[in-house]
Amino acid sequence: MLRSIATHFNKTPYQKTRSFIILVFLVLFGSWCCAQTDSVQVQENIERLIVVKPKTYLEIDQVLKPHRRDTVSLARFIKIATGNNYQEGLSYALNQMGTTYRNLSEFKKSILLHQKALKIAEEIENKEFRVLSLNMLGVVFRRTDAVKTALDYHQRALELAEAVSDPSEHIKRHINISLNSIGNLYQTLGQCDLAISQFQRALKLEGELNNKLGVAINNQNIGDCLEQKGQLDEALDYYRKSLALNEEINNDFGRILCKNSISQIYLKQNMPNAALVLLQQLKEPAEKMGDKFITSSILINTGWAQMEVGGYSDAEKNILRGRKMANESNMPSLIMYANRHLSDLETKRGNYKKALMYHKEADRFNKEITNDRNLRYINDLILRYESEKKNSQISVLAKENELVKLRLRKNQTTILVSTLVIGLIATILFIMYRQYQSNYEKRVLGMEQHMLRSQMNPHFLFNSLNSIKLYIINNDKKNAVHYLNKFSKLVRRILEGSSLKETPLSEELETVALYLNIENIRFSNEIDYDITVAEDINTDQIKIPSLVLQPFLENAIWHGLSSKEGQKNLWISIVKKDGNHIQISIVDNGVGRKVSQEIKENRVLKRKSVGIDITKERLANFAKDYQNDFSVEIIDLFDDEGNSKGTKILLEVPTI
Repeated sequence: MLRSIATHFNKTPYQKTRSFIILVFLVLFGSWCCAQTDSVQVQENIERLIVVKPKTYLEIDQVLKPHRRDTVSLARFIKIATGNNYQEGLSYALNQMGTTYRNLSEFKKSILLHQKALKIAEEIENKEFRVLSLNMLGVVFRRTDAVKTALDYHQRALELAEAVSDPSEHIKRHINISLNSIGNLYQTLGQCDLAISQFQRALKLEGELNNKLGVAINNQNIGDCLEQKGQLDEALDYYRKSLALNEEINNDFGRILCKNSISQIYLKQNMPNAALVLLQQLKEPAEKMGDKFITSSILINTGWAQMEVGGYSDAEKNILRGRKMANESNMPSLIMYANRHLSDLETKRGNYKKALMYHKEADRFNKEITNDRNLRYINDLILRYESEKKNSQISVLAKENELVKLRLRKNQTTILVSTLVIGLIATILFIMYRQYQSNYEKRVLGMEQHMLRSQMNPHFLFNSLNSIKLYIINNDKKNAVHYLNKFSKLVRRILEGSSLKETPLSEELETVALYLNIENIRFSNEIDYDITVAEDINTDQIKIPSLVLQPFLENAIWHGLSSKEGQKNLWISIVKKDGNHIQISIVDNGVGRKVSQEIKENRVLKRKSVGIDITKERLANFAKDYQNDFSVEIIDLFDDEGNSKGTKILLEVPTI
């Protein structure tokens, strides 16, 4: 065939025509054969998947990866997967199809496909495909400047992915995608420093996964933020790092994106000729790729560069073409970007009326985008996410514990709980006996801790064990095990703390939270309590007497709140009083000391409370070691009409 091409120009017209027809036939026949081979390969891959029906993303992707941008092959697979009820494969294919349409800027089709994939993933409870679908929906909405919706999807994806105890590599990748996309949205909101922190975290994780594409993307994004902040030289360094990585992995889209960003830096540094040379290399490959977002941006930047070198006519054509493409694909930010440059162009031409018109159009789109973002709502989401993320591990552990309890068989509950209770009581008594015999001198030195334990244990343990016994009698498996778990943890902390003269504030607060949780269970969760610590307090470094807060909390609950009707509130706050003290405030909205005393006098059985007196003695001994003073103040709270509305206790504890 090569020889016939070489001798083509030495033949007669008839021979040339015949040779050309033969050549075309051979090329078409070769293409048809390749297509048939590819079609057979696709069919074999599909049949293999349908037989095995793997459940994970990686297993499916290993087979379909060569075809995941081929909409014809994906459509065939979707049809077969639907007929064979292969839900995981169907979710995978719908997401890949949606991604393809997104890259072609057909956003409505893309959203519908990702939403179908998400619904399937939720029905089959597959976390991998749920995370994938949520992230892909977030990317599509981000492309159309629907920031609020995009952030919702990405945060849902991140929370779900981070809750997985043993994440697959695909889940880890999507944690980074979520972080990266959330960073993009923070950047859109003008929160560049917060965005950079997200990108840097994702950059580190992508490096650990040895994912060069992810590292390139995050370098590009950090460069975008630095450019937005006006740090052009630093931005250029990050763009070049990203470009080098994209060259290394032969990523065409990444190359185009980085070079377009570098051209923007050149334009801002007043080097339009250098920018124009770079941009003219990008137009054709970008258009072939079919991504209208990047193509529109390149056209507008090309027009900007041509405007700066005086080519006003060509500049107008390219900017208008870029704006039209952005308008057709519903990309408001690029429409606004184009109108701003058209306004600058008409100003340079002296057409001030037209320049003003374009300026007003840009301003109108800017206001629309701003309204769509609903900044107050977005900032609330940011705060909520940052707060919830800190408690994610606790939430995961709680859910796992709940699942374990639900799996216990009903006919084993009574025996299991009874055994645990007897074992727990025997363990407590044995430990107390051993401690009494082997640690007599230590107990003498820590007499106040022993007295506190003796005062609290009979009353508290008796009531708690009675509650557990009631649950057992009622065969309430869930509450019995839950209450017993909490109770055993608290008893262990009491026993550990009773042998210590002092303990870190952080551990004391954990014990307090556990105690309040148990008491609240006995009150049917009617008590609304809250613990707040000032940000300038390091709870791990500050030491206080162990179990010092419990007597005050017990008084607040049993003498203040137990007799109150309606909402029961208890607030604990810790702030720095001065350089040498912290102030601990315990406030309840109970019946007050006067009413509590009257109730106590009417009781048949009266018990003298010595917990507060012991606590004051312990604080006095503790303060001597620090060569500083302490104070305990009990304040009765009244409303405007003189009615009691609770009690406030102020403790000042020395810290150095």
